Amino acid sequence: MLRFVLSRLVQSLVALAILSVVVFVLARTTGDPLHLILPMSATEEDYAHARRYLGLDRPYVEQYLSFAGKAITGDFGTSIRARRPVSELIRERLPNSLRLATFAMGVTILVAFPLGVLAAVNKGTAIDRAAQVVAVLGQSLPTFWVAIVLVEFVAGRLQWLPAGGVDGFSSYVLPGLTLGWFVVAGLMRLLRSGMLEVLDSEYVKLARVKGVIEPRVVWVHALKNALIPVVTFAAIYFSILVTTAIVVETVFAWPGLGRLAYEGISSRDFPVIQAVVLTTAALVAVVNLSVDCLYALIDPRIRYVR
Repeated sequence: MLRFVLSRLVQSLVALAILSVVVFVLARTTGDPLHLILPMSATEEDYAHARRYLGLDRPYVEQYLSFAGKAITGDFGTSIRARRPVSELIRERLPNSLRLATFAMGVTILVAFPLGVLAAVNKGTAIDRAAQVVAVLGQSLPTFWVAIVLVEFVAGRLQWLPAGGVDGFSSYVLPGLTLGWFVVAGLMRLLRSGMLEVLDSEYVKLARVKGVIEPRVVWVHALKNALIPVVTFAAIYFSILVTTAIVVETVFAWPGLGRLAYEGISSRDFPVIQAVVLTTAALVAVVNLSVDCLYALIDPRIRYVR
């Protein structure tokens, strides 16, 4: 296991190094950020002075080596737009995204697990058909449309919950439901298909023959063996909820990492774009490695060898 973990760490570091080059190059293809920062009356001399001040007049190779060397120590430079260290912006926004993603994933698990198991146990019944309707709606309705509808009716007309910002537990409900809506559909369908396969296996039939009560057969023996693809899906989507919730965080004015990415892209803020991408990539790598290690705990038959 230790050898496997070290191997995955090396692979993750190589992937992050390659990604840093890609995002460095792509960020600069969006255009010159000075056109958005300086006033229209700025002269060529003003542009040249600003480029020297921000270090944008240096060759790209020198800029990248400077960025990579500082990024290793956690220093992502200074935001062109906010004129603040990018590491401070990441520390401010990342916890908000993590809390929102945790809330959304908690709602997803509470809804998808019982719904997926009940749909598998009651295959072909009204419960199964209702679950399939939920899955179809969850995967077909666009996230931005769900967010706008919730803001319009729940927050606007009914005024039950706040429409945006971070102000207590109630602020998590609407963006959390919006983020979790799609994940509920995918997780429920995956769990249902996995449970159907496991419930038809020989060891489940043997447990029933031995007189094991049905709830224990379903919720202990069958569910545990259907969890590996579900855990993978849930972990991947947790990292996605943290890293790509740009639309939801923008609609609900949520001060998270997704909104910071949107602000960085719209203002061509190279240091912010680079920092957000590398931070989210590191988060995805950590989540994937954690999931791989969890496999051995869920299924003792799994062993990692060289």
